[in-house]
Amino acid sequence: MSGPALSSPGTSAAPPPRAPAAARRPPRWRWSQVGLYAAVVAISAFLLFPIYVLFLLAFVPQKYTFFAARPALVPPSLTLSNLQAGLSTAGSPFLPSLYLSLELAFLVGAIAILIGIPTAYGLSRLSARLAYGLTTVMFIVNMLPSITIAIPISVQFIKAGLYGSPLSIALTQELLALPITVFLLVGAFQGLPKDLENQARVDGAGRLRAIFGSLVPLIRPALVASFLLAWMLSWDESTFALILYNPSNPPLAVEIFLSATQRGSVTEAVAFSFVATVPVIILVVVLQKYLKGEDLAVGVRG
Repeated sequence: MSGPALSSPGTSAAPPPRAPAAARRPPRWRWSQVGLYAAVVAISAFLLFPIYVLFLLAFVPQKYTFFAARPALVPPSLTLSNLQAGLSTAGSPFLPSLYLSLELAFLVGAIAILIGIPTAYGLSRLSARLAYGLTTVMFIVNMLPSITIAIPISVQFIKAGLYGSPLSIALTQELLALPITVFLLVGAFQGLPKDLENQARVDGAGRLRAIFGSLVPLIRPALVASFLLAWMLSWDESTFALILYNPSNPPLAVEIFLSATQRGSVTEAVAFSFVATVPVIILVVVLQKYLKGEDLAVGVRG
């Protein structure tokens, strides 16, 4: 009988031959994935369609949009005459309205953060049930029609001599922005270990220094998300602004409404509407690194 061949000293056995690698097949798409992507595309198209229509009204000649029996969804040509006509017809009121809306938006966002931080911190130190019960009470203002709140507030501002001032509009819009800010920041504070504050207090920091020096820097993404939501709410809000505005200098949202209704200048309204989307896009692009799902869901997660 012949046994297995023995290798001589100083030599190593040859490795067994490898099997040929199987050809990789392209991943197969499941019907569930196809349906998911189709739903995402359909929802995205539905949400972006108004912006696309605004683009057509702003950059397509009017004979293909306003004066066409069947407006074309595919632009046959583009032009800047619509924006030029709208802005030149508006004259000087456009820039003051734009500056006022920017001032209101940043003022509402700053006030929301300044009031929201101590309010959310205090609520986060209560039991979760009590904290969210009190936060829900704050949302009652958002549940009521804005017109029912704006009229009595206007009377109080008239008595105080603040009617028509930017501060009056900002404080009224704060009624809508502050509950959202507090809701987000409560969850952010509750997600932080309490040992961080205790350690800061042991090191000799006071309560305010412990909050703003140790805790607030850790919830910066939630702060940015809260500021952006408050900013956008003020930028788009028109009910309070329409009742409390100064006729000599209305916010941009009111100026768009007046252009389309009282003045009858649709071209001017389209130009204003298109320009109004630019600051929102710029702010979102600049702060997009903070706009993550977990940052916007901290209020629910807390």
